This record gives sequence, structure tokens and C-alpha cells, in this order.
Amino acid sequence: MNEYTKFVGMDVHKSTVAVAIAEAGRKKPVSYGIIENSPQAIARMAKKLSKGKTTLTFCYEAGPCGYGVYRQIISLGHHCDVVAPSLIPRKAGDRIKTDRRDAMSLARLYRSGELTAVWVPDREQEAMRDLMRARSDMKAMELQARQRLNAFLLRHGRIHSGRRWTKSHQLWLEELRFDQPVQQIVFVEYMDCLEQARMRVRNIEQHEEDREHPQCDRRWNP
Repeated sequence: MNEYTKFVGMDVHKSTVAVAIAEAGRKKPVSYGIIENSPQAIARMAKKLSKGKTTLTFCYEAGPCGYGVYRQIISLGHHCDVVAPSLIPRKAGDRIKTDRRDAMSLARLYRSGELTAVWVPDREQEAMRDLMRARSDMKAMELQARQRLNAFLLRHGRIHSGRRWTKSHQLWLEELRFDQPVQQIVFVEYMDCLEQARMRVRNIEQHEEDREHPQCDRRWNP
């Protein structure tokens, strides 16, 4: 990393980016300030810092804001690393955190080679990650729908004698009736919620199969 003349640390948030620069050969990093987290503001910042014979390299922590900043920095012709937050050295007792301080700490550690970069997926790989996360979320929703239905049935003494979530259990559920009309409405709503959750899981799984077997002419069912 010795070929770079400026090491830029960025503390990236949804609306803002705190920026600090650690120059090669200088002792302390300096704060550039806080800019808007937008492609235009980031492009202006990179252009301003790259004037002259400066060679830049950028870094920021992996987090909920994703890899948009990384991809923009790369597209502007600069180097960028997304670093692992769990592997950033922390001083014992250092509990005062501000965006500027975090950016300056990143710039200093980056210049000294103490940060560990993570693997950044390309757009297609990131899309597959999102698909897998969505499937996990849909499965969690299905589980919650089952738990709510089970709790309702248990409160009213409706207990299936065999294994749950089998074909026989499904038939048993479809034949259940409640004397109180309001309770019947509640039961139907719980059943509908469960079926919707199941459908979402099936849709995600179908889309996974479509990506694995693109030659099959299947259509996405929203």
C-alpha cells in the first residue's frame, strides 16, 4: 500500500459520510468533514482530494449501507476496501464515539495496514444473497404464523392427535369449526396468514430454482 499518498477513511451512514485523510509521511490524520451520502457529493469529494499527483485509496466499514459507495469509488478509478468491523483494533476504555473520530481512526489504521478487507460480491452475487435473506425472512414469518395458530388452538382445546404440519393435520385444520362466530373469523384469519406465508416461501424457492435452471420457462409469481 506504499504507492498511495492519501488514505481516506469514511464513516458511512444512511444520510452522511464522515471523511478523514491520513497522508503518507504525516503523523496525524485530519478531518475532511461530513458530506452528504449521495453519488454527487462523493464524486465531488474524490475529485477534490485527487488533485495534483495524489493517489487515493479509500476504506469504510462493512455495514447496513451496503456496497454502493465502494462501487462508486471503484468506478471513479480509485482503490477502495470495505473492512471487517469486528477486526478493527479498539483501544481499551475508548468509549467516546463520533463520526469524525471514527473516520480519523479508520484513516490512521488504514495507512498503517491494520485493517482487514472483506470480500465484496458483484451485483449478481449480492442479488443472490438478498434472495437467500428474503427466503430466511419468509420462513421466519411462516414459523410465526404457525406459532400464533397453535397458540389460538391450544387456548380452545383443539389439539391434533398426530404429527403437525402433515397432510392429515392440514385436513384436520380445514374441518375445524368454532361455535362463536368471532372465534371462527379469528381462526380463518390465522389460517389465511399462514397460507400467505407459505405462498411467499414457495415463491422465493421457485425463483431460486429459476436461477439455477434458467432454461426452464417459469414465471415469477408475486
